[in-house]
Amino acid sequence: MIKFSSNPTENFSIINFVLEDDIEPFVLKTIAPPDAITEDFAHKGVILSGRGPVWLYCFLTHFYHPTKFVATYDPRLQGAVVVESHASQYKVGDIISIESSLIKSND
Repeated sequence: MIKFSSNPTENFSIINFVLEDDIEPFVLKTIAPPDAITEDFAHKGVILSGRGPVWLYCFLTHFYHPTKFVATYDPRLQGAVVVESHASQYKVGDIISIESSLIKSND
């Protein structure tokens, strides 16, 4: 399965995930990522972090679409790339610098 955790900051929440086993696409029907409304971060952006298949990232980007923006963490860039945005201050392709201490290791 997939283990999720969230790390809220002032402007965004980091959603980290870890695959505990190999996963198949049918798991998308049953997974429960942290909810932006019940956990009160829908007014912020979301940064996704974790090692997983492209289709999981697509699912999570769609799941968090209502938030201010969605970005994906890339350790090579020491930041997160904005892939979707509803806020003028965050444009698709922008890189948001992230302190590595805010990102949980998947190892």
